[in-house]
Amino acid sequence: MPILEAVIGPLAKLIDKIIPDPRARDQAKLELLKLQGDQEAAAIARQMQAIVVEAQSPDPWTSRARPSFLYVMYVLILWAIPMGLISAVDPRLALSIGQGMTSYLRGLPDELYTLFGTGYLGYTAACAWGKAKGVER
Repeated sequence: MPILEAVIGPLAKLIDKIIPDPRARDQAKLELLKLQGDQEAAAIARQMQAIVVEAQSPDPWTSRARPSFLYVMYVLILWAIPMGLISAVDPRLALSIGQGMTSYLRGLPDELYTLFGTGYLGYTAACAWGKAKGVER
């Protein structure tokens, strides 16, 4: 929360000037940090709730979107196995395939990689949250 962070810094400096007792000053700063932590925890909880709602949606397109995207990424990673076999038979062909794939993957926008990372982390966090709550196995 950028607004809260912008307020916390000046308030901490103000506490240093106003409260002369070091223990009381440290206690006030601790309370300020707790407030910031509570705000961040609330924001994370709202994001997690949205992820869980999407995952539990009866619409197959919505509920399977993240796992399907992950399966595509797994296939790309597992492609290394046949590439190793191709390399054993024809190293130049494997090199050409690898260069073509590299060129293609470098051509994808950075936002797509950010989306993958966010989706992956969100999906795993939602699964962990579901397991912790006893909703999933």
